[in-house]
Amino acid sequence: MTAACGNKVAGSRVDWRALWASGDLARFCFISLGILLHATNETMVATIMPAMVGELAGVQLVGWSLAIYELGAIVAGAAAGRLVNYVALHSNMMVAALLYATGALICATAPAMPLFLIGRLVEGLGGGALVSLAFVSVERLFPRNIWPQLFGIISAIWGVAAFSGPMLGAIITEFLSWRWAFGVFTLGGAAMALASFIVLDTPEAAKPRAGSGTAPPFPYPALACLAVSVVLIAAAGIDIALLRSSLLLLSGLIGLALFFRIDALRPRSRLFPSLLFSWRSPLGSGMTMVAAFSVATCTFTIYGPLLLTTLHGIPILTTGYIIAAESIAWSILSILIANAPLERERLIIVIGALMIASGLAGFAYTIPAGSIPLILLCALLQGGGFGVCWPFLTRVIVASARDGEQTIASAAVPTMQRIGYAVGAALAGIVANASSFSEGLNREAAAGVAGWLFLAFVPLGILGCIAALRIALPAMRPQTAAG
Repeated sequence: MTAACGNKVAGSRVDWRALWASGDLARFCFISLGILLHATNETMVATIMPAMVGELAGVQLVGWSLAIYELGAIVAGAAAGRLVNYVALHSNMMVAALLYATGALICATAPAMPLFLIGRLVEGLGGGALVSLAFVSVERLFPRNIWPQLFGIISAIWGVAAFSGPMLGAIITEFLSWRWAFGVFTLGGAAMALASFIVLDTPEAAKPRAGSGTAPPFPYPALACLAVSVVLIAAAGIDIALLRSSLLLLSGLIGLALFFRIDALRPRSRLFPSLLFSWRSPLGSGMTMVAAFSVATCTFTIYGPLLLTTLHGIPILTTGYIIAAESIAWSILSILIANAPLERERLIIVIGALMIASGLAGFAYTIPAGSIPLILLCALLQGGGFGVCWPFLTRVIVASARDGEQTIASAAVPTMQRIGYAVGAALAGIVANASSFSEGLNREAAAGVAGWLFLAFVPLGILGCIAALRIALPAMRPQTAAG
C-alpha cells in the first residue's frame, strides 16, 4: 500500500471512491474473484450431476467428486498461506488460477469419470489456494483498520456464490451442456491468471514476505495421513464386498484418528487447537458439533438432484432453486440473528442444531416421496439452522480456546468443515453403492438409495444436537478454557 492509503481511511470508515481511484478497490475485487470462482464451482456440481452421470456413467464414483475437491482445497489452502513467505504474492495467485483453470478444463473435456475426478482434484488445489491467498492479500495489501469491512464483503461474496452456483450450473446445463459449465470456469481462471501481474502491481505483492521470521513448517505428515484416510474411506464404497469394504473403512477411520493425533503432536504446524474433541470444554463440544453436522449434511448437495431427477423427473432447474434456497436461508438468518444478545447465544446454538437435524431427518421421507414443498421445507430448515447457529458457535469456539490459540481455533472451524465434507462425501458413496447405486443409475436403484442415504446420517445429526446441548449446560458457561 502507498502512504496515501492512510488518507483514504478515517478511523474505520472506508472512502470507497478514493480506494477506487487509487486502484486498491480494483485489487480487492480481483482477489475476491478467486473466492467467487471457488465457492460457485464447489456448489455448482450438485445440479449438473444428473446430466454428467448420464454421459460419463460411473455413478458409483459420484461421492468422490466432492471428496476429492475438498481434499485438494484443504492441502492447497494450508500450503498457500506458507508459500507467500518465499514466493511473491502475485506469482502465487497466478499459479493458483492456472491450476484452477487447468482442472476446470480437464473436467470439461473428460471422456470418463476417472479423468473427471483428476480434474476435480486439480480444481480443488487451485480453488483452495485462491481462497487462502485472498485472505492473505487483505492482510498484506490493505490497512488493518478496514479489514473488518473487507472480510465482511468477502463473506457476502461467499454467500452469493454458494446459492448462485447451483443456479448457474442448472441454467448452463439446461440451455447448453454440463461441459460448458466447467468451460466458463476455465475461462475465468485463465483470465485471472493473465491479470495477476497487471492488477497486483504493488511492491507488497511483488516480493516475498521478507523479515517476518521463519514460516511455520508445512504439516506434511498430518495432511498426507488425512489424504490417505479419505481415499481409503471412499475406496470402501467401490465394488462393495463385506470384508474388503469393512477393512478399508476401518483403516480410513483409524487414519483419521491418527491424523488428529499427529496434528496435536506438532504444535508449530498444527491445524487445530488443544482440547479438540474434549467435551469438558465448549471448544471440544463445538468442534464435535462442526464435525458431526459437516459430515451428515453434505448428502443432499451431492445426491439430492440426482435422486430427484431420476426418481421423480424433477427438472434440474427446480433442484437448483431448492439448493439455492438452502444457501439463501443460511445467509439471511445469519444476518437476522447476528445482533441477538450474547447471553442467548447458547440457546440459539441449540435451536440451530435442532433445525439442522430436523431437516436432515426430513429428507429421509421427503426425497423418496418427491414432494417439492416438503423437500424445500427440509432444505430451508437445514440451511437456516446453519445460519442461526454457526456465527455464535464459531464465537464460542474461539472464545473458549486457550491463550495463544484463538487464531488457530478461528481457522480450524472452516478446516473442520472441509474435512467433514470430504469424509461425508466418501461415506455417502459407501451408503449409496451398498444400497444398489453401484449397479447403475435407474429408478429402482434410486428408490433403494433415497431413504438410506439420509437415515444413515441421522445418528450424526443426533450427536451434533447432543454436543449443542453440552455447550448450553451451565457447567460449560466459562468463556475460556483452563490453561
